[in-house]
Amino acid sequence: MIAVKGIETCIVDLPTIRPHILAMATMHHQSIVLVRIHTSDGLEGIGEGTTIGGASYCDESPESIKVVIDTYIKPLLLETGLTGVGATMAMIGRLVSGNHIAKCAVETALLDLEGKRLGVPVSALLGGGRVRDSFPVAWTLASGDTARDIEEAEEMLEARRHAIFKLKIGKRSVREDVAHVAAIKQALGDRASVRVDVNQGWTEIQADTGMGLLSEAGADLVEQPVGRYATAAMTRLSARHSIPIMADESLHGPESAYTVASKDAAKIFAVKIAQSGGLLPAQRVGAIADAAGIGLYGGTMLEASVGTAASAHLFATFPRLDWGSELFGPLLLTEELLEQPLLYRDFELHVPQGPGLGINLDEEKVSHFRRDRTAPVLHAVG
Repeated sequence: MIAVKGIETCIVDLPTIRPHILAMATMHHQSIVLVRIHTSDGLEGIGEGTTIGGASYCDESPESIKVVIDTYIKPLLLETGLTGVGATMAMIGRLVSGNHIAKCAVETALLDLEGKRLGVPVSALLGGGRVRDSFPVAWTLASGDTARDIEEAEEMLEARRHAIFKLKIGKRSVREDVAHVAAIKQALGDRASVRVDVNQGWTEIQADTGMGLLSEAGADLVEQPVGRYATAAMTRLSARHSIPIMADESLHGPESAYTVASKDAAKIFAVKIAQSGGLLPAQRVGAIADAAGIGLYGGTMLEASVGTAASAHLFATFPRLDWGSELFGPLLLTEELLEQPLLYRDFELHVPQGPGLGINLDEEKVSHFRRDRTAPVLHAVG
């Protein structure tokens, strides 16, 4: 059994390139939790735990993620050591309830370790391995200003970075939001896919109106129009409208995915490794969707590069990824935490090829932006 020699967590605060407006919060920076696990064979695994808007999006926050790992998960790993990743996470799951994002961060670091130990990418450890080396990435238009969003979309198309755009709506009236979406779709035409994310911001009655109008405006899908527990409402809305609903906040691992699928509550799943509790449970979410004939989309919690790389390794293994992905998190930040940034080119994200996650942290950037800047950065043990 491999011994764990050290575990460090730190919160890193990174500014965003512009305000990112969602139904529940406006983000001016992103706070991520980095996890670094060092083992007796001299390897280091890195992971990331990230949520959206502090504690406004879900029941975990950067601070709670760090506390749970430091107080409850770290002692388990130091005491028991490591067996297989699945067995280690099963042990953690028996002793730590919930806390999906904290578990995802730890599992990511363990998979990074295992890939480095075996000399293979993380994607090779998941099911049958990758079936693609790149996939499309959407860009979220979230300024709330129609002219500014159109200008931003045109810039992305010109740079061949994104041809899928998701609009964050739900703060204004339904008709105001739809007018905003319709103007952007009219400006972009067939050159781009335009989608909306309501982030649970509508009632069923509002969603009934909004979905009909959005379909007429040419939007391609509506993400989580109503609350995460409103499965019956999603089922009724899905039956009444041709524009597909994409489930997001309703998905918190395989059990909830099965419920949504069995109730015909969504035609697309936005799979998120953090929300699912890790890459392995997210892989099961994808398998449930695939078996039920539900389309797949690679979702994001606006992770920085570590969590984005981890997500990319998983999404590269999905047999079908018809709706692309949303792994633009690193591009929303003013600073890059990797020595070599992830490659975005020709409207797609290219999955790292090296062992483990295939990435290396920029130690100076991590040291500068970590919240406890006086703390030393933990390096690999020789």
